[in-house]
This record gives sequence, C-alpha cells and structure tokens, in this order.
Amino acid sequence: MKKQVLVAVDRGETRVAILEAEGDPPPASGNGEPEGGARRRSERGRGRGRGQAGAENGSAGGAWRPAELYVERRGHRSIVGNIYKGRVDNALPGLEAAFVDIGLEKNGFLHVDDIVMPGVEVQRRGRGGGKGQKIAQLLKPGQEILVQVVKDPLKTKGARLTMELSIAGRYLVYAPNGEGVGVSRRLEDRERDRLRKAAKNLDIGEGGAIVRTAAHGATREDLEREIRYLHKLHEILERRTEETTAPSMVFQEADLSVRVVRDIFSAQFERATVDDEGQHHRLVSFFTRTAPELVDRVELYEGDEPLLERFGVEAAVASTLNRRVDLPAGGYLIIDYAEAMTVIDVNSGSFTGRGRGARLEDTITKTNLEAADEVVRQLRLRDIGGIIVIDFIDMARARNRDDVLKVLRRALDEDRTKTYVVEISPLGLVEMTRQNVTEGVREILTKTCPVCAGEGVVLSEETVALDFERKLRELAAERPKTEAFLIQAHPAVAAALLSGPGTPPLIELEQEVGRRFHFEGSESLPIGHYEVMLEGSLSEVEERALPFRVGHEVLVTIEEPHMYDEDDAVAKIDGYIVSVAGAGRLLGEQRLVRIERIGRTSADASLVGADGAEREPRDEKDEDRAARRGRRRGGRGSRSHADAVSEGAD
Repeated sequence: MKKQVLVAVDRGETRVAILEAEGDPPPASGNGEPEGGARRRSERGRGRGRGQAGAENGSAGGAWRPAELYVERRGHRSIVGNIYKGRVDNALPGLEAAFVDIGLEKNGFLHVDDIVMPGVEVQRRGRGGGKGQKIAQLLKPGQEILVQVVKDPLKTKGARLTMELSIAGRYLVYAPNGEGVGVSRRLEDRERDRLRKAAKNLDIGEGGAIVRTAAHGATREDLEREIRYLHKLHEILERRTEETTAPSMVFQEADLSVRVVRDIFSAQFERATVDDEGQHHRLVSFFTRTAPELVDRVELYEGDEPLLERFGVEAAVASTLNRRVDLPAGGYLIIDYAEAMTVIDVNSGSFTGRGRGARLEDTITKTNLEAADEVVRQLRLRDIGGIIVIDFIDMARARNRDDVLKVLRRALDEDRTKTYVVEISPLGLVEMTRQNVTEGVREILTKTCPVCAGEGVVLSEETVALDFERKLRELAAERPKTEAFLIQAHPAVAAALLSGPGTPPLIELEQEVGRRFHFEGSESLPIGHYEVMLEGSLSEVEERALPFRVGHEVLVTIEEPHMYDEDDAVAKIDGYIVSVAGAGRLLGEQRLVRIERIGRTSADASLVGADGAEREPRDEKDEDRAARRGRRRGGRGSRSHADAVSEGAD
C-alpha cells in the first residue's frame, strides 16, 4: 500500500489528508519536471519531481483515494500531547481519580492507573492484589503535578490526563519516567530484532524509550541523532517547569501537519505535498533535524487548482457528513451516531446478485465483504471512536462469516488507531472499539441543530397546531375582555389551523371562545415558535396583522406556480401568500401587482401593466378559473391557497 500526504493551509484552518493506492509508485516524468501544474520541491530535492498525472490517477495498481482526514482550526487546535503544570482540585476515592486544574475551561481527569511517581507503588485497578497507595494518599487538593493530555476534551468531558510523560520524535518516543528500550509490536519480527540490536546500549540517559513503527529501516546513527534531539526538548521542559506556576502549559505538541507527517511518514510514503510556503518550510526544517533523507519528499504545490480539489479530497470531506454511504455493487451503509456508540447498518440495496444462478447467500456475502472494507474506510475518514456496532446482513454459513471478519481485520491493519474486534455474533453483529482521542471531521465541521437540538426530528405542523389550539383557548380564558389577538407563528402552523376537512380548527375555536386570532411570522421561525405580539380590538389587530389593503400596489417576486391553475402564480412576503392572476409565465420575475382581496394568511392580486394600466381581474376567463379551482378543492371556490375559510370568518 503506497501513501502520500496532502497539507492545505487556509487563513483559519489547516487540513491534512492521507491518500492510499495499491501498487508501485507512479513513474517519474521524462524531463524531471512535474506535469499538470507548477510544483517545486525543497532546494535539496529540486529536479526529482514525479509525474503529476501519476499522483492523481494512482499507481500501477489503482487510483489514489483519501483514507484519513484531519482538520485543525486556529484557536481550536488539539491539545493531545501537551504537557501542563497542573494543580489538583480534588481527589475522589469513590472514582479512584482526581480532577486537575490545567488552566482550561474544564478540569482534566486523572485516573489512578495513570499516576506515575518515582519510588512510589500505586494501587492499580485489578493489579497487584490491592497493594500500593490509593488516590487519596497520593494526591492532595492544591498539590502541583506535571501531567500530559492523552485525550482532548469531548462534549461534556474534560481532557484525559496521565503522569506518564512522553516526548515523541520521528523514530523514538522518549519517556522521562520510564526505563529500558522497547520496540513497536506493529513491526515484523525480523525488523523488530534488527532495531532492538541497533538500540542496544543507546545512551538514553535517565528514563526510557520506545522505537516507533516509523523507524522501519532506521540505522543506529538515526536513533542516536534522534535521542539527542529529544534530550534537548526534555531539558527545555524541565526549565519551563521550574520557571512557571500552576496551572500553565510547559510543553506544546507540534501543529497538525508536523504531527501527522512525523507519525506516519516512512518508506511507504511517496511524498508530502504542501500548498503553503510557511508550512512547507516548517516541515523541511523538522526533517532536516530528524530525518534528512526524507527532505526531498516534501513538495511545495503551486498549481492554480486548489490542492485538495485536485486530488478529490473535498468530495471526501463532504461525504463524511452523509448518513448513507453507497457500496460499489449497489448496497449501502447507514451510519447513526449515539452518545456512547456508533451503529453501522449494512443493506443490500439494489444489489440482487449476478446471473440467473445467483444465490441469496452469495449475494449477501458479497455485500458484506464490500461493507467490511468500506466500514473501516469510513471509521478512518470520520475518525469515529468509542463503541462501534456493525450490523452485517445475516449469513447462514460460518465460512462466509469468517471471510467477512478476515476482510474487516485486514482493513483494520492499515488503521493507526488502536482497535479491538469481537467475533461476529449469531445475529450478524460485530462489536468493536476504536480509541477516541480527538474530535473527528464531522464534529469539527458541524454544530448541533438549534431547532431539533441534535435529535434529528422536529414536531410536525399538525402536532404544533393542536398544541396551539390549547394555548389559544387558555389565552382567551385568561383575558376575557380582549377582542382579538395577534400571534407570531410559523406560516405552516397558521395554514394548518386554517385548513382541513370541514370547518377549519381555528374557525371552530373562534366560534367557541368568541375571540379572533390573527397570525404573522416568516418561514425562518422555528416550527414550534409561539408569541403573543398584540392584543386589543379587532380593528387594531387587523391594522397590524394584514400587510396590505385592497387597492394597494406592491412590487413582488413571482416565486412558484399556483397549485390550482397553471395560468396563475404565487408570491410570498414573510410567509404571507399573494396569488397573482395571469402570472404563471412570469416565474422568477419581479412585477407590480394590485391587491384585490385580503385574507388572514393570503391575498389575491392582479398584474399591473407596464404602461400603468391595471389588468381586469374579474373577466369571464378569470371567473371560469375561479370556479374550476373551487371544484378541485371540493366546492370551496376561493382564489387563494389558504383562504377557503377566511371569507367565512372575515
């Protein structure tokens, strides 16, 4: 699997995309210059450009496609990896945890398992048979400690903290409180043995170190250069810790682009392409200090087309907001988010198998195999963490279930985030967990809907109208001397009160309570909005409620065809409907109209000619159209959308 990194920098945010493709790297162009757009490498690597067409269309085995997306906005960058000098706010024996003030809006959470103190044995959960000191003995309110963030604040929770500090480099992670040298288990056994020998007797000073997966192919000289660099960073950390008072940050993790490239850039990666000179210089400087042999793989993009659009990443970013994800053969996924878990449902969709001999089991298995690969891609693209339940289509054969699980596990091998997968249950469900460290692209790009508050549904117009009936009845009982009321509401709710089979609900209510109710409002109002704007005599309320008077000339935009007559059209002014006779051919145009009749929620109007001559609204043809509309609506011969009942009530 070949990979490359794209870094796009805007005024307010930085976006990083990791692309993947099967096969060999794209071929170099004949003249040594990139094709399809100006592109410049660093000074060290000029003249070694590969073909741009190859980068876009993919390597010999397939096209490049986005595999991971990261977004960081100015003023809202991730704090994972930052080290703080904090002050213990309180220690809770019941939770075996402490809340630590690190200078943020919410206190950080420090569990007893994450406490590291030289020479002190800690009573950890399920370990050591209860030996060691408890949280209340280790930490006291007001005590100053050094902690590192391992998980960003998410939703209502504060940052997750640890006292087991680490400083990450290109090939090594230096742990000041650790001991010995370990090697990443994600490496092959042969490479692990080679790196273990290369790191033997490495001068790591006080503390320990871990050789990272990215150290594949690194030499002892690389490791020695890296440990010296990490020791310098640790010296700076110690000096700042002594000079500052809690709560304050004493060490800041690298920004998004450096962090991603540092953690993943290896022999698998073709290049890192950056569209910003400052960010390009930052990456070149980092690799010059830590891995000079990789400097020539950092390129500065200078094409006219935006970098992420050129490689199809913008479409991938937009897709992370979709609930439905289509599969190649016609099936699809439905991804639903809950507070503590994400549920992914697999559906066969339009895929019914191939050929006359297609069997149900084969059709289901093929859909599930495609879904297993796409599920992992969506987990990585969206950076979904926590508990994940995948509802595959039920398969009768155990062999097919095993094949689907193998595809899922193989796809997860490319995921750098820690995962744990349980076997497929008899119901076809796969339960898994994925480490949740930072907010995903979806959470960064969106916010909770102010109307539905994240529920995804709102009350229907009919439901709100029934509730309004009760409120209006109570309003009339509370103020028996008031003749009329003006209510601000959504136009669809007002229309629901003024329509329906038989006598409309509002007319029945007015006859029952002996009051009159008028409405005003626009479609931008929440569906459940209700507010009494005016109360008084009928003439006072109508003066404000009705926006026009008969004979007024108004400039309107003809917005949509009339629902009963193709010759007419409709204009809307703050939710108030104006039916314009003879305007069916003028959709999208602005025209001067004369108001002929006024209702509660709508009015009838006629066009005023360019020469100022008024179009006669009541000729024989108009009367025929009105009669036709009345027959279509069940005999209520009103000229407007919602005023079949208004004439009887006015």
